[in-house]
Amino acid sequence: MLLFPDRLTMMRVSLSMCKQTVSLLNIPSGVLKSDFFSPRRQKEKVVILMGATGTGKSRLSIDLATRFPAEIINSDKIQVHAGLDITTNKITEEERCGIPHHLLGVINPNADFTATNFIDMASHAMASILSRSQLPIIAGGSNSYIEALVDDKDFRFRSKYECCFLWVDVAMPVLHQYVSERVDKMVENGMVDEVRSFFYSNANYGRGIRKAIGVPEFDRYFKAEPFLDEQDRAKLLQEAIQEIKRNTCKLACRQLEKIHRLRNKKNWKIHRLDASEVFRRRGKEADKAWEELVAGPGTEIVAEFLYNISSEALVTNPAIRVPCVA
Repeated sequence: MLLFPDRLTMMRVSLSMCKQTVSLLNIPSGVLKSDFFSPRRQKEKVVILMGATGTGKSRLSIDLATRFPAEIINSDKIQVHAGLDITTNKITEEERCGIPHHLLGVINPNADFTATNFIDMASHAMASILSRSQLPIIAGGSNSYIEALVDDKDFRFRSKYECCFLWVDVAMPVLHQYVSERVDKMVENGMVDEVRSFFYSNANYGRGIRKAIGVPEFDRYFKAEPFLDEQDRAKLLQEAIQEIKRNTCKLACRQLEKIHRLRNKKNWKIHRLDASEVFRRRGKEADKAWEELVAGPGTEIVAEFLYNISSEALVTNPAIRVPCVA
């Protein structure tokens, strides 16, 4: 049994909480737009969500996008490809709560997608979102692509945009347990058959969507499957599943290392939100912890970033609340 509810349940709970608490500042929407997106501002504002795989970046992005006028840009270099929705853990249409998503499932699964491609497409998406007086929220686990976007050679991004970085963090032992359970859930939801539909002998696992964790690990199983009895097939399948779990945990460690490097060596101002306790709890207690430890503080940080409202003012002044446009 998962310690953490499934993502769709979490999205529904978060959206419900948003509708109940609604509002950061009781300011008419026109005023919000004229203040937030005023031509007098030299730099546009962008929120960037970071974190290891499975920590809840998608959930937080939806929380924020239902509390502020925002659209979401995917920064996961695998999820940008079409196909393998279960294996790549793409957020579903229902989970999106009507929030527009960009760079999600839009690239041919066989095509390469480079950091340069991401910079070009993300830049276009940000300009489009801002033209509609919406806040761009970039969310995903490909930290090297985010770094390439933000710290480009010509300093173009930093000269145009002001960033608010949020990092959803979970203690590694807790996250590893959750990742293991999540992989089991993906298998239950049909991951094996989904990957089988993409399988062929001599496939290039260094290109396109086949680089995704959960694809190359099944290669040996699919090749041997027709020649094995039921017991040996089951054994080989479990070996593939265990390898997926190990590789996912290794990915989480690498992602965490990159965030520490950006924070400690490149001095990015990254706000850490510790979600560990959320994953230790169950049901309503987990949802309550998420709001108290992640969604609530994250909302306050973004509100201060957008509207120059201090966190202390948000806590001490009950008249100040977060604008929800859901």
